[in-house]
Parts: sequence; C-alpha cells; structure tokens
Amino acid sequence: MRLHFAPTDLQRITFAPAPNQLLESVLSVRGMRVTPTAGKRPRPGVREWQRRMNGSLVARAGMLPDLVGTRAFLPDFLLQPTAPDFASAVELARQTPEAQLVADLEGLPPSRSTERWRLELSAGAAGTWCRLTSDLRDYFSSSLEPLWPRIRAAGAADRALRAETLLRGGTDALLTTLGTNWYWRPPVLHVPASRSYDVKLCGRGLLLVPSYFAPGPLLMYRPDRSTVLVYPVCEEDAPAGAADTLGPLLGRTRAEVLATLRDPATTTVVAERAGVSLASASQHTTVLRNAGLISTTRMGGSVLHTLTPLGAALLQGDAAAR
Repeated sequence: MRLHFAPTDLQRITFAPAPNQLLESVLSVRGMRVTPTAGKRPRPGVREWQRRMNGSLVARAGMLPDLVGTRAFLPDFLLQPTAPDFASAVELARQTPEAQLVADLEGLPPSRSTERWRLELSAGAAGTWCRLTSDLRDYFSSSLEPLWPRIRAAGAADRALRAETLLRGGTDALLTTLGTNWYWRPPVLHVPASRSYDVKLCGRGLLLVPSYFAPGPLLMYRPDRSTVLVYPVCEEDAPAGAADTLGPLLGRTRAEVLATLRDPATTTVVAERAGVSLASASQHTTVLRNAGLISTTRMGGSVLHTLTPLGAALLQGDAAAR
C-alpha cells in the first residue's frame, strides 16, 4: 500500500504513548488462528506465549475468535487505538454507532452459528454486549495481563528508538526505518501489504501505534481524524547484551555505561564496571542524564547515578529479548 503525505501530514505524525491493550488482545487472538507465512515466524516472546496458551484459545476467548476471523479484515470497533486503557477501549467499542457496527460485522465471513448474535450486537442488544465485554475482560486478564509488563517495556524501548531516530535524522529517517521492507520516496511511504492500494492522508496526519502481536502493518482509515498505522515494535530476536541492542542508538560504550546502572552507582564505580576512564564515564553519564535515561543525585563529595523509567524500559526491553 502507498501512503501519500501532504506537507501538513509530515508535521502531524504522532505516536501512541504505548501499545493498546484492546488492540493487542484482538491481534493475539488473530495470531493464534492464523498459520504463519513461510519464513515469517512470530517474535520469541509471542512464541513463548503461544506455547503457554497450549490450545486453550477457545476456552479463554469466548466470542472473540468469531469476531477477528482469519482474513486480513479486522472490525474497526474492536481496535480503538487512542484509548488510554483497557476499560476505556471496551467502553468506546460499546459506544460504536450502529451504522459502523453493521458495516464492520458485514465485513466478516458469513457464519450461521454466529448470525443471531452478530445481529443482536449490531442492534445494540444489552445482553449480547455484556457477553462480549465480559469475554474481552476475561481474555485479557487470563491471557495477556501476565505478559503486559513485557509488552509495555517493548513499546517503551521502541518509542525511545523512534524518537532518537527522529531527532538524529528527521522525518525522512523515521519513515525510512519504520519497517525493514518499507521504503520512503517522498511524498509516498510504500508499505508491504496483501493488496495494492493508495491512501491519501489529506493533511490530517498519521498516528503510529506500536504493536507487540502485529505480524505486519495494519491501517485504519478515519475520515475525520488522522489515519492510524499499526506497526510491529522493533524485532526482539538477537542481542547478547545491551551494547548489541542499543549500540547503534547510543554508541557501544555509552550503551555499556547505561547497562552498568541496572544497579545505582557513582561515577567511579561506573568507570570501573564499564572499563573506561573516570573522565569518559563522567562524559557519558552527562549525555545519558541530558537524554532523560538516568538521574543523578549528589551525595557529599560524589554523585549517585540511577536509571530513570525510560532508561530502565530500554534495558528491560533488551533483557526481554534474550
């Protein structure tokens, strides 16, 4: 697919603050139902999660498998990309106008076994909506909530990486590196998709939503608001250490200095742990502090460095990958 940017769209690229709980629930159910394409395996954390689920999707997910299907189409009312939390997302889904509900449900494959409750859902039947709401909450609490700290950490690390890319290389660098097979030929972002089509952003901008379970890009067009592009968070496969993950972002030595602060330390201790001079350690901790990755507290004649939540999230995302 091809996303066409107007000059004002480039000024209105925004990021969702974190992975969306309802969206991740829907995509995780979809992932359990769809056979991976050749050469494209889920990320390690997803594979581990799927093994733990051990075929219990039907028992856990209630109505959800019949709503997400196995095709590319996903009902928009189940996505709610701007909701701040799970409860808000479920409530927004419940408030979906009838016309949109009907259109969303008509996009699903026909099914005699679900035809009745789909009609009830589109008509706003309270009992059917209560059942769906209960299924959504039960599925999230039993299946995704234990994994959520890992998902949140991966999202925070991805957001930090994108922000640094934008600061260092501007919008061109950000759009160029969003996906490995994506490419940016101004003013068009080319995104691999199952079919070819063009989307004009029309000056309303683009909302980028990181996803742990998305196997590839997912587009949600909103006529009156910015278009939503869901993309997979940075790939977790790989690194042997923080320097391997964060080195391209921070520089190898600075990444090692950041990793030494999993336990708070003075500048002298940081220098010893990282194997650098005291002057070098002081310089790197200053840069990390200015970037918001560590905080520094004066203690008598020395200082104590500790990770900020952002610095901890970067390192936690790296630890989750191993």
